[in-house]
Amino acid sequence: MIRAVTITGSRSPRKTVTEIVELFGAYLLPFARSDVRFYVGGASGIDTLALSWLAENSQATLSVVVPCTVAQQPVEAVVAIERWASQGRLAEVVELRAPSLGTVAYHARNLWMVDRSELVIGFPHGNKPGSGTSHTLIYAAQQDKSRLTVPV
Repeated sequence: MIRAVTITGSRSPRKTVTEIVELFGAYLLPFARSDVRFYVGGASGIDTLALSWLAENSQATLSVVVPCTVAQQPVEAVVAIERWASQGRLAEVVELRAPSLGTVAYHARNLWMVDRSELVIGFPHGNKPGSGTSHTLIYAAQQDKSRLTVPV
């Protein structure tokens, strides 16, 4: 049984917001039950879109995980996190307090989320082997975690 799901994805998807929302309905909704926790990163792009979609369309438990602090995230992500926290939709906001924001901190955040999940749903932009989404999906495979990849 799936009890925790990590969402990972592109900060700059090629698909429109309307297309991404349709993908969320097809690929997130089946797991978006009240007994499931979603771990979502606090970045722009897929992270913020998934957070808002899940908050509006599910009763799932939502956790936002950021590599440093919320204040260091992009403005649109900070606004979304504050909005959903004020409406009581976030179970927790985890600030990992990395010493600096960058690739290493984002990778550490993603691994932290995967380590706590049974399923990882990735929304990559293309098939870049060095992307954060690719790195996260490879790590999930190494940990023998279930993965679902939905290109955006």
